[in-house]
Parts: sequence; structure tokens; C-alpha cells
Amino acid sequence: MKTKKFLIVCVLAIISAFYINQSSAQTKSGLAEAQKAIVASNGIYFSSFIKNDANIFADRYADDCIILAPNSQSFKGRKGALEFFKLGYDAGLRNGKFITEDVYGDGVEYVTEQGQWQSIDDKGKITDDGKFLVLWKKTAKGWKMFRDSFSSNHPAAK
Repeated sequence: MKTKKFLIVCVLAIISAFYINQSSAQTKSGLAEAQKAIVASNGIYFSSFIKNDANIFADRYADDCIILAPNSQSFKGRKGALEFFKLGYDAGLRNGKFITEDVYGDGVEYVTEQGQWQSIDDKGKITDDGKFLVLWKKTAKGWKMFRDSFSSNHPAAK
């Protein structure tokens, strides 16, 4: 009887170890896929301001996104993303840069990107910079920004 119990425990341990290793491999693979999609999307993001094309901008976001801009109301969904683009463009934003510092999560349904950003005007001058957290969501259209939260490294104008 003790031998049977011992064998059952051994088999369960082997199955658990296999599942954990398989799950870890899937997480690494999913996270790598998400990171690749984030790099591609971030590479396109600021071209929307260069081209004055709000649709390029809005296509970076999930249909049910929320942009959590500082000192402002939330911008919800595609309509909100288009409105936020217009505000940025009208304020003189013409280019920018994302510097991703980390991407973490399970890579299955959601991942979080953490980094720094820079806003650039039509003369190539950096007009603002700050930090961000973006929660990315895997959708039928690929990885899209689901929640976008950021803030400047500088005090708000008075």
C-alpha cells in the first residue's frame, strides 16, 4: 500500500513539473510575441502625428481603450482616442519617442509596458518628457493598448 501511494505521489510530481515547465514556456513565448507587437506599434504611433492621420493613432488602441491623460478627463474608446489625437496635434505635437524599459505579464491576454516618452514639435525640439504605464490587451486584431496612463516629468503649467 505504501508503494502505491509513493508511486502516485511520484507520478503527480512529474505531471506537475511538466505542466509548470510547459506553462513557463508558453508565458515566455507569449511575452516575446507581445514585446514584438509593442515595438512594432510604438514604431508606428508617432507617424500618425507626422502624417496628421488620426486613424493611425486610434488603430494602436483597443476598441474599449481608456487613455488616462494627466490633468484631464479620461478618453474612452475609438472616439476618445481620436479626440485625444486632435488635442495633441492642435497643441503642436508632430513626433515623439517611446523608450520601453520593461514589459511584464503572462503574455496570454494582457501585458504591461513601462517606460519613458518624449514629445517633439515641428522643429524637432523636445517639448515634454515623462513616464508611462500601458496595459496591452490581446484582441482579435492583435496586441492593442487597453489602458494608457502617463505623466510629465515637469510640473504642470500654472
